[in-house]
Amino acid sequence: MFTGIVEEIGTLLAREGLGEAGGEATAARLRIRARTALEGVALGDSIAVNGVCLTVTGSDGEEWTTDVMAETLRRSSLGALGAGDPVNLERAVTPHTRLGGHLVQGHVDGVGTVLTRTPGEHWEVVRVGLPPGLARYVVEKGSITVDGVSLTVSAVSAADDPEPWLEVSLIPTTLRETTLGAVPPGSPVNLEVDVIAKYVERLLGART
Repeated sequence: MFTGIVEEIGTLLAREGLGEAGGEATAARLRIRARTALEGVALGDSIAVNGVCLTVTGSDGEEWTTDVMAETLRRSSLGALGAGDPVNLERAVTPHTRLGGHLVQGHVDGVGTVLTRTPGEHWEVVRVGLPPGLARYVVEKGSITVDGVSLTVSAVSAADDPEPWLEVSLIPTTLRETTLGAVPPGSPVNLEVDVIAKYVERLLGART
């Protein structure tokens, strides 16, 4: 479990394919440079990488490795990462961690696309295109995780819009301390909706 408060921007140093089927890698091993995100971390612990919960398989204090399965590569933007790319990092919460964002599982629900960026005097409004299946879970003033960053939804498209979207307003700290400050239009971003919305839908569906 995570909170969506990015602790550090790490750097993907290398990506190694592990096995191949049909011309595509069946898995990948990522090597990532980090410092803050590795403090107190042991083998087997979890670190969120752009919002994806991954397991530490090796570490030397300044670099760590993790293995990513084909399913994760397909369902997230991790499959598009290359050496040198920056990534948002967050260690899993502990009983003593402050819940500064919202409850984040690290299970990506879909990949959105950055549509526009509109700079303001004190913030920047970013519009993200939503996979149609996720639109019903997104509400104005609700929580959303974008590439591992806990954000408040500032606007949403109409319920009957065939190309749904959401908007978030990024303050200077978010622009500076996460990768969202440099993600251009057209870029894919990992999205995780508020898990409470999914549980409510499941419970209501069971009653009908």
